[in-house]
Amino acid sequence: MAIQKIAVLGAGQMGNGITQVAACSGYDVVMIDIKDEFIERGIGNIEKSLAKLVSKQRMTQDESDAARSRISMSTDRGLCSDADLVVEAVPEILELKQSIFSELDEICKSDCILASNTSSISITKIAESTNRPDRVIGMHFMNPVPLMELVEIINGKLTSDETNAAVVAAAEGMGKVPLSTEDSPGFVSNRILCPMLNEAILCLQEGVATKESIDGIMKLGMKHPMGPLTLADYIGLDTLLHIMEVLYEGFGEPKYLAADLLREMVAAGKLGRKSGEGFYAY
Repeated sequence: MAIQKIAVLGAGQMGNGITQVAACSGYDVVMIDIKDEFIERGIGNIEKSLAKLVSKQRMTQDESDAARSRISMSTDRGLCSDADLVVEAVPEILELKQSIFSELDEICKSDCILASNTSSISITKIAESTNRPDRVIGMHFMNPVPLMELVEIINGKLTSDETNAAVVAAAEGMGKVPLSTEDSPGFVSNRILCPMLNEAILCLQEGVATKESIDGIMKLGMKHPMGPLTLADYIGLDTLLHIMEVLYEGFGEPKYLAADLLREMVAAGKLGRKSGEGFYAY
């Protein structure tokens, strides 16, 4: 099927990024959230981002205006009824996602594809809340969405080849590089990345090196563009802890146990950039 209209649930950092990229690529998009203030903040971020792209001559003002004109906004999920693809980008809570997907299953037309931007939650479990598990898939965009090329496509146990092909084509239409994986805790990206970040936190916890040395060694020695502790702050320490817990629950192996320091920082509200303080102050 050819995807033309997209609905994005969630106007936060990921949701507004997905909305912007889709609109800039010619798709009609409705961005939906539960409060007007969330929507206003999201569209404000999109407009700032588009203005920045124009100022850097990466797009013309006419192209920016055209992209903005393709975006509509609402608090009514009923507007998903004529969407060809719905991309959910709400908080990483399985029960919340299952509730939303169950509702979307009733609202959306029968051939609509339901995708989750989850970074770690089982697509198969999300799909169980619908009567169309063959049309449920993971569409894990990377942050920041307008800049990062990858979209990790996750097939649930019952996701059809047709659904995968349609979503791969949609991601390519947004100028992204879609790479597919099967459903497994943390998928590929976070199964590899998050234990590395957790190991960096353990090095700091055990006094092996300072945060500056840990980040510097990985940047200068391994050519990482950002040190692991800086990256953990950027991702959000609460998000990192959640993913480590998903990995530990899924595999039951000690190597996936979250560092005590990570748990302590999250409990203290030191979540990284989003809270103004993590391993570094912002």
